Amino acid sequence: MKTDLFDFDLPREVIAQRPADPRDMAKLLSVGAAFEDHHMINLPDLVQPGDLLVFNDTKVIPARLKGKRGEAGIEVTLHKQEPPSEKGGARWWTFAKPAKKLRPDDVVRFADGFSATVENKLDGGEVLLSFDLPPEELYPYLEQYGKMPLPPYIQREAGSDQHDAEDYQTRFARHKGAVAAPTASLHYTDRLMQALEERGIEHLTLTLHVGAGTFLPVKVDDIRDHKMHSEIGHITPEAAEKINAVKARGGRIIAVGTTALRLLESASEEDGTLKPFDGETDIFISPGYRFRIVDLLLTNFHLPRSTLFMLVSAFAGLDRMRAAYQYAMDNGYRFYSYGDCSLLQREDRL
Repeated sequence: MKTDLFDFDLPREVIAQRPADPRDMAKLLSVGAAFEDHHMINLPDLVQPGDLLVFNDTKVIPARLKGKRGEAGIEVTLHKQEPPSEKGGARWWTFAKPAKKLRPDDVVRFADGFSATVENKLDGGEVLLSFDLPPEELYPYLEQYGKMPLPPYIQREAGSDQHDAEDYQTRFARHKGAVAAPTASLHYTDRLMQALEERGIEHLTLTLHVGAGTFLPVKVDDIRDHKMHSEIGHITPEAAEKINAVKARGGRIIAVGTTALRLLESASEEDGTLKPFDGETDIFISPGYRFRIVDLLLTNFHLPRSTLFMLVSAFAGLDRMRAAYQYAMDNGYRFYSYGDCSLLQREDRL
């Protein structure tokens, strides 16, 4: 399919710069045979007792670092962790700016006692850095010297707003490793979770460490030529057993966000059951994909020509999603990470 099919005009002013306050008052567009306007606090009325919400419990790390190679300034954004070096040092693939200033064996210094060596370099600004600290000792340095990796469409410098450290983290965040938030989970509050519980809606978590590659635009003319960056995910045997039990009794699996959906579908079997998962996935979901696990999808509004808009088009239908996005823009919905949410019905279930 041509990438142009997933393009649309998105006014800059509809891209949210701050989250809703309170978070559960973000708008919620139900997309099925028709469009219905709600707020997140209404979600319990839109789902059914026995349904299961699946959240991503990854935790965003302060992955953006500024350093120097000699006198030249370098900014890097960590996006995927690799196994430690032979000396035990943490290794991360990063997006570097300007990458042209870096060569293998160059040393980038971020602070006294905090540096990394360039191990490899790929096209597109990707650089593999080997740090002089073990993986478990790297995180305190990131907390001290790193900045929250706000998406490029948030029009302020990372670290310039103290609220972003909390706003760009979900209530479910437990396992460090993401460099982008699973933003569909940002809308949940104590009162919303209580209302869901009272309605008989269960929930569980899995882990997909979201990489910065989620922000990369699709630059190829044909989406079949696009290469996804891999991300590390974990589904416990207990979580897989719970999901299979819910499906077996007729309950619906509701993925909260595209990250949860991608991991669930990565671990799916041909017979529609889920297996435990511990490894990497580079699944790229586009129209024509046959969904095996997820019945409903809660997700924010995405950018044109993005793999995320391609995913929601695969789930709910390209024509329906183009119409839904136009409806959202016409009716005051806010887009992307800090924006509003949608509840999508699978096209093959309508």
